Amino acid sequence: MPGDNTRLLEVSGLRVSVPGRVLVDGLDMTLEQGEFIAVLGRNGTGKTLSLLTLAGLREMDGGAVRLDGATIGSLRRQQVAKRLAMLPQDTDDIFPATVLDTALVGRHPHIGRFRWESPQDYEHARASLAQVGMEELANRDVLSLSGGERRRLAIAQVLTQSPEVYLLDEPTNHLDPQHQVDTLNVFRRAADNGAGVIASLHDVNLAARVADRCLLLFGDGRWEFGMTDEVLDEERLEALFDTPMEAVRWRDRQLFFAVSGPP
Repeated sequence: MPGDNTRLLEVSGLRVSVPGRVLVDGLDMTLEQGEFIAVLGRNGTGKTLSLLTLAGLREMDGGAVRLDGATIGSLRRQQVAKRLAMLPQDTDDIFPATVLDTALVGRHPHIGRFRWESPQDYEHARASLAQVGMEELANRDVLSLSGGERRRLAIAQVLTQSPEVYLLDEPTNHLDPQHQVDTLNVFRRAADNGAGVIASLHDVNLAARVADRCLLLFGDGRWEFGMTDEVLDEERLEALFDTPMEAVRWRDRQLFFAVSGPP
């Protein structure tokens, strides 16, 4: 585990709530350089709202979030966008554009006023498209893409942004199994190369495969944060998902499955 001087994001006493309900209460968490954190929980437990709060896109109900030591609310949005990228669950394309131009949007935080994209910016965009297997579609109209292709393009866009911190809300949304694994491997490599990644996921086994630590959100204020192999067990997952879970050893890993009760 990296040392304290490699902290990219620090969360202290964070409170996330909706009217009449506290979802996350008093969250203390750090994201270290080189680390992948998976966020797990049922629908409606605050995963998306927590990520939006960490990104500074939603007012926090209590606590503090620091990006590279600075309170995120004290930074201008361009400063934040140079260092932190947020991938939402879904993205909409209103206007026609090429795949390359859409990926290139990720460079905008790094481009000053009244400047055009440089050849280096285009290189960043093309390299990101190559990471998600879309380099051959660079000249396609984005409106002609399938849902899965559009998701991969959104991932390429945040890769083009080249941040220190990636906040990913269900990055495997709309993707087939091959591209789910490929996508998480892309961000695992980004972490291995020094970035920090926080991703909300629904698949416990994918989380176990790529995450160094896991954040479990129970939706009633309770949370648990720790090393992946310590917090992922049958008892915790049954409480987390409110369904019986069974662990099975397969090859060198432990897999978790939801099991139904008697008919």
